Amino acid sequence: MANEDQRIDVVEQGWRLPVVVLGVLLAPLLETIDSSIVNVALPTIQGNLGATLDQAAWVVTAYIIANVIVIPLTPWMQSRFGRRQYFAATIVGFTVVSVLCGTAGSIEQLIVYRVLQGLFGGGLIATAQVTLRDTFPPEQVGASQGLFAIVILIGPIVAPMIGGVIVDNLSWQWIFFINLVPGAAAAFIIATMLRNPTRPRVLPVDALGVAFLAVGLGSLQFILDEGERRDWYNSVEIQLATFAAIAGLIAFAVWELRGTSRPIVDLRVLRYRAVAAGSLIAIGTAATIFGTILVLPQYTQNVLGFTAYDSGFLLLFRALPVMLLTPVVAGLVGSGRLDARPVMAAGFLLAGIGSLMQVGVTTSETGFWTLVLPLFIAGLGGSMLFIPLLITVQSTTPPNEAPQASALITLAFQLGGSIAGAIAVTLIDRRADLHLDTLAGTANAARIPVQQFLDTHQSVGQLFSAIVTQAQTLAFADEAWLLGIAALCIIPIAFMMPRQPRDLSGVEIEAG
Repeated sequence: MANEDQRIDVVEQGWRLPVVVLGVLLAPLLETIDSSIVNVALPTIQGNLGATLDQAAWVVTAYIIANVIVIPLTPWMQSRFGRRQYFAATIVGFTVVSVLCGTAGSIEQLIVYRVLQGLFGGGLIATAQVTLRDTFPPEQVGASQGLFAIVILIGPIVAPMIGGVIVDNLSWQWIFFINLVPGAAAAFIIATMLRNPTRPRVLPVDALGVAFLAVGLGSLQFILDEGERRDWYNSVEIQLATFAAIAGLIAFAVWELRGTSRPIVDLRVLRYRAVAAGSLIAIGTAATIFGTILVLPQYTQNVLGFTAYDSGFLLLFRALPVMLLTPVVAGLVGSGRLDARPVMAAGFLLAGIGSLMQVGVTTSETGFWTLVLPLFIAGLGGSMLFIPLLITVQSTTPPNEAPQASALITLAFQLGGSIAGAIAVTLIDRRADLHLDTLAGTANAARIPVQQFLDTHQSVGQLFSAIVTQAQTLAFADEAWLLGIAALCIIPIAFMMPRQPRDLSGVEIEAG
C-alpha cells in the first residue's frame, strides 16, 4: 500500500489527455470570464434591482475579496480532500451559485451569492494550472502552461464583448446562466476522469493562519476596490482597513513562518528565486494587461462614443497575437531553445512601446483602426510574458511544492490586476480634474479659438462640455503613459529569474 505522501504518476495518454485537458481548462475560463463580464452588466443590474451605485459596485467587490482570500488556501485544500474531489467540488459549487446569482431578487441577495461564488471560484485557477502540469509529461510543461496562459489572458479580454451582447439581446441574468452547461461538463470530466497525484490525508486546520489571512487580504482588497470611491485616506473606513491589512498580513507571515509547524500557506516556497521574482513579474504582467482592459473601454465609450460591442471587438486585436504566438513561445521556451528571461524582457519592452504609442494617438476623435496597431504591439508583448513565467516557475519547483508556487503566482496576478485598477481609476479621476482646471482657466473670451468656437456653436455649455472631454482624453493619455513606463521599469526583474532547465524530464530543483 502506497504511503500517503508518495506521488502517483497521473500523466495522461491517448484519448484521455484531450478530454481531461478540456475539463481542466473550462474551469479557469469560467472564472476569468465571470470576474470581468459582470462589469458590463452593472448599470442594468443596478436599475433592475433598484440598487444604489455603491451597492452595485459591491457585486464586483464582494466576489474579488472572497476570491483572493481562497487562492492561497488551495494547496491545503487539495492535500486535505484530494485534488480531484476539491476541484470537482469547486466547479459544482461555482456553477450552482452562478445559477443562484441569476435568480437573485434583490441586490443584497445577489451580493451574498457573489461572495459564495468567489469562495468557490478562488480555487479554480491555481488548481487548474498545477493539474495541467501533472497531466502532461515533464518535457511538455511548455505546452501545458501555454494552454493555461491562453485561457487566463483571453478570458478577461473577450468577457466585455460577450457581456455586451448578452445584456443587449437577452438579460443580465444570462451572464450567470451561461456558466451552467460548461460548468456541468467540466465537473463531470473532473469528477470521473481526473486522478489524484497524492492520497488525501488528514491535516490540522491552521485556524489562526486562516483568520490572519482573511483579515489581511480581505482588507487589502477592500482598500484597492473602494479607495477612490471613498476618497482614500479621507475615509475612516479606508484608514481602518489599512491598519487591518498591515496588521493582518504581518501577523500572518510571522505565524506561518514561526508560529506553526503545519502552516496552511507554506510561505517557505518563496525561497525559490523563481517564485519570489515570479510573483513580482506576475503583478507587473497583470498590471499591463488589466490596466488596459479596464481603462480602454471607458475611453472608447465615454470619449469616442463606441458601443460596448465595438470596444470589446477592439480588445480582440490585443488578444489576437496572444492566441497566435502563445503556442510558439511555449514551444521555444518549454524546449529550452529560448531563455525565458530575455523573452520576458522583450515582452515588457513591447508592452511598454504599445502603451506609449497609444499615448500619441489618444485624442477625442481617434478612429477605431488608429488604435489597432498600438494594441497589437502590446498584445505581442503580452504573448511573451505569462508563458515564460509559468514555465520557469513550474519547471524549477519540486512537484510536491508546485501547488504552493501556483497559488502564490495566481494570488500575485490577482492582486496585480486589482492594484492596476485602483491606480488607473484614481489617476484618471485626479488627472482629469487637473487638466479640467488648467483648460478651463485658459478658456476665456479674449482668446481667438474660444471666440471662434462660440461664434460657431453659440453655447457656453457646449464649450464646457468640449473642455471636459479634452480633460478626460488627456487623463486617459496619462494613464497609458504610466502603463508604458511601468512596463519598461519591470524589465530588469525578468533577469532575476533563474534559467529554466533545458531538459525538463529530469529536473534537479535547488532553492535560492
